[in-house]
Amino acid sequence: MPQGKEFRRSFTAAFHPDFCPRRERMEGNQLWVQHVSSAPFTRADVIQLEELLDRRLQQSQARETGICPQRRELYSQCFDELIRQETIECTERGALLLMVKDEIQMTFAVYQALNEGSMAFGTRKAIQAELGKADEEKTITDLEEENRDLKKQLSDVTAENETIEKRDEERQQMEDKKHNEDIRFLNRANEQFKNKLEEIIAAKTSQNFET
Repeated sequence: MPQGKEFRRSFTAAFHPDFCPRRERMEGNQLWVQHVSSAPFTRADVIQLEELLDRRLQQSQARETGICPQRRELYSQCFDELIRQETIECTERGALLLMVKDEIQMTFAVYQALNEGSMAFGTRKAIQAELGKADEEKTITDLEEENRDLKKQLSDVTAENETIEKRDEERQQMEDKKHNEDIRFLNRANEQFKNKLEEIIAAKTSQNFET
């Protein structure tokens, strides 16, 4: 930014109609020419400016808080008009206000860059988190499927063990039954042998007495 007299000279040229180039635009077949006004301002002009600002804020549906490009642009235009009014009365004061505006704009640009950087960083983190979430969901799905397979294997093994235990129990029951039958058979055979032996002994004893 120019300093001292050079700055004031360039600043005056920027606002004075003799040095500021006019703006021209065509709308249909009509040519519109815009000059920077050097008309002095009054208290009524300031009040009208405030009312115009409020009306345009409402028309543009600018947000009252947070970052809002529409609100920032309207306030910037309002500030430019205030600088113009002050420059007409005092060039130095207008130049100082312009320096303040430039500093505010540079500071805002820095904050905007930081905000955009943080938003980009946040977006990357969100994407990474989403990808990580997808990986976690896949891992959970795989573990659930593995768990179902293990439960099925356990069920199959349990059923097989129950079948084996039932078969062993039936075989044991059959063996016990056969063992008991063998014992009863042997007991009967022993009883018959004992009775037969007693009959033989009794017969021999009877013969001995007769003799």
